[in-house]
Amino acid sequence: MNGKLANLAQKGSARQYTLDGLRMLDCDNGRLRFLLNVDRALDMPQLYRRGENVSFVCKNGFSSRAQPFARRFEGGMLYTCGLDSLGVRAGYEQHGSLHNTPARLITVDCSERGITGVAETAVTALFGERLTLRRTVTTAIDADTLEIADTLRNDGFRAQPYCLLYHVNLGYPMLDAGGRILADNARAEAVSSPDERLQNWRAITEPTAQTELCCYLQNTGGRVGYAAPNGKRFYLEYTQNTLPQFVVWKSMVAGDYALGLEPATTRFNEQFAYATLEPGEQAVFGLRMKFEEDSP
Repeated sequence: MNGKLANLAQKGSARQYTLDGLRMLDCDNGRLRFLLNVDRALDMPQLYRRGENVSFVCKNGFSSRAQPFARRFEGGMLYTCGLDSLGVRAGYEQHGSLHNTPARLITVDCSERGITGVAETAVTALFGERLTLRRTVTTAIDADTLEIADTLRNDGFRAQPYCLLYHVNLGYPMLDAGGRILADNARAEAVSSPDERLQNWRAITEPTAQTELCCYLQNTGGRVGYAAPNGKRFYLEYTQNTLPQFVVWKSMVAGDYALGLEPATTRFNEQFAYATLEPGEQAVFGLRMKFEEDSP
């Protein structure tokens, strides 16, 4: 240990507490501080970099109350969608039920090597599926990166369909007018009907009264970023082999100002399709969040 360091808590920490009835891990590596919600599949409701908020936090806030999706959706830095459905589909909860499933915390550790949180979320039903999502979140002390590694395992006795989407959401002040989505070689395609705003899908504007814009990106190379007007940048890298689709959710709506970067296993609506795990089979998914900025 550094001789100047009396206690590791001066550089990093991982604390557990309850927030409005939700079990939280509050992790701080000296540069990045992020919350992990144990009662929401170990999703990440908020992230700060050097004390400044990065994530979109919806006006709904964080709550353990049961509410319809539009009144419950908190946004957050990571909101995991699936495993039963994505988008809006008849007979299913919007964006699926995984996010609302409590996880079982296995370990949380903070040492000179960094911070590690591990939890498992069981998705089961009588005469139905028996899926386990094991999530590991890691970051080094004083690092500008963090990683999420997920392993989805079929612990049942029959083939099981699934779908998965990682809703990664940026908000103000990281998200601001003059910012730009970074995906140099990507091509954009509207999710539903053609939209003339698709011509400027990379541009972040001032808040307006317009509706949200959703589009698919092709040819991302497994990496999409965002550049803020002040020179700060965020990059999301993901396992493109297991997450072959990518959705951009751009909400320039006043009061709901957000940018969602969303790798997924499938598209929405009529193009929706499940992937399948055989009994005992598993699939691995990974995200890497990285921050950069221009030198002063």
